[in-house]
Amino acid sequence: MARALMFMGTGSDVGKSLIVAGLCRVLADRGHAVAPFKPQNMSNNAAVTADGGEIGRAQALQARAARRAPLTAMNPVLLKPEGETGSQIVVRGRRRASLTARQYWADRAQFLPDVLAAFADLAREHDFVLVEGAGSASEVNLRAGDIANFGFARAANVPVVLVGDIHRGGVIASLVGTMAVIDPGDAALVRASLVNKFFGDPALFASGRTFLERRLGLPAFGPVPHLAAAARLPAEDALALESYSGGEGAFHIAVPRLSRIANFDDLDPLRAEPGVTLTLVQPGAAIPRNADLILLPGSKSTRADLAFLRSNGWDIDILAHHRAGGRVLGICGGYQMLGSTVADPDGVEGAPGTSAGLGLLAVDTVLAPTKQLRLEHAVHLASGEALSGYHMHMGVTAGPGLARPFARIGTTDEGAVSADGRVMGTYLHGLFAADPFRRAFLGGAASPDLAYEAGVEAALDELAAHLETHIDIGRLLALAAPMEA
Repeated sequence: MARALMFMGTGSDVGKSLIVAGLCRVLADRGHAVAPFKPQNMSNNAAVTADGGEIGRAQALQARAARRAPLTAMNPVLLKPEGETGSQIVVRGRRRASLTARQYWADRAQFLPDVLAAFADLAREHDFVLVEGAGSASEVNLRAGDIANFGFARAANVPVVLVGDIHRGGVIASLVGTMAVIDPGDAALVRASLVNKFFGDPALFASGRTFLERRLGLPAFGPVPHLAAAARLPAEDALALESYSGGEGAFHIAVPRLSRIANFDDLDPLRAEPGVTLTLVQPGAAIPRNADLILLPGSKSTRADLAFLRSNGWDIDILAHHRAGGRVLGICGGYQMLGSTVADPDGVEGAPGTSAGLGLLAVDTVLAPTKQLRLEHAVHLASGEALSGYHMHMGVTAGPGLARPFARIGTTDEGAVSADGRVMGTYLHGLFAADPFRRAFLGGAASPDLAYEAGVEAALDELAAHLETHIDIGRLLALAAPMEA
């Protein structure tokens, strides 16, 4: 059975995901079989697993860092927000229900057996399981019925390292305060603190580290300095979208920020291109008229985001862009929006009904309860270039527009292209990670030297080396407890 260690945060976005990813790469490089695990995640940035389900993007990245295939057991409960007050509940990679926040929080303890079973599956097959908590460990108002933080840690008897973000300020107070407010039984599981995201000379925190060790009576690891290379890794949380726009290239891609945007890491390889400027258009702003390409991203709720798109006037901007000769690409939910209609007769994403699409592709979509989850290898028909990606959607699209497909998977046509070739739609997520395809699609705007996937691997290696430099890895891993068979 594995040894296990859990990393909880004093708040969201303190860097837990990257700490776990880096340690997964460290252990893998030392010859250990290591698996990441997050009992409960909330994200619309998801990945398809090798066993045919879906998990949070962060756990897929951590699995990659561990040099393991991503599995549904690594994130047994995934909450995918569908609106302001409700989420789709994915258990062991499959949609189980859609619940309001109040319903989920009242009944979430029912999923603890699924969580513990998934954890046990991983523990039987690995030397180490590194566990990531969710949000803040100090939310005592949400402690009853918890399965994501101390509720899991207590049930599985997993020791905890408490992570704080010094860049936000007040890291000492957040670490000490968390220990002060949590239940004494929970606090007994905390074995150490870790200070993350330090800017400047780490030696300046020496007295702070001493204070933490004396006040908490626990080892204090770090501080771990900010690592610029982490920006090359796929982001999990929509918080990253607040500062996502970037680049100074001549080729301008505009992406409307849909209210329920999903799988936005599709954009990462485009943002990495030095010849590209990528603008994530925030609500209330117009789509720039100088855009060469408008890209409609995936959405967790296509009809709701169609209404959101229209409420911002983006439909007018998109149609004007097309009339002026511009190109438009829709991915997954964005593809569905480009068609004539999107129907939801069974109320899969909300109230049953039909919405008019943008009418740029001669296709119609009917949403269905069964989600399609598949890893795919395809060929882009216009360029002949190979690409890899995945399907993750709940709709069936039909119509005469399919006679001009975007790609081909084996002998099956995929997606649609308008007669003039300037409007394209595909269900394939992750397509731009394929360097030859991306270069063909962008033409002269793409760099011949950018190797996107190799860059992700290099960033993971750099993250591992960074943690080796700034953390006593042996002392930290000595805190991991063996799990009982």
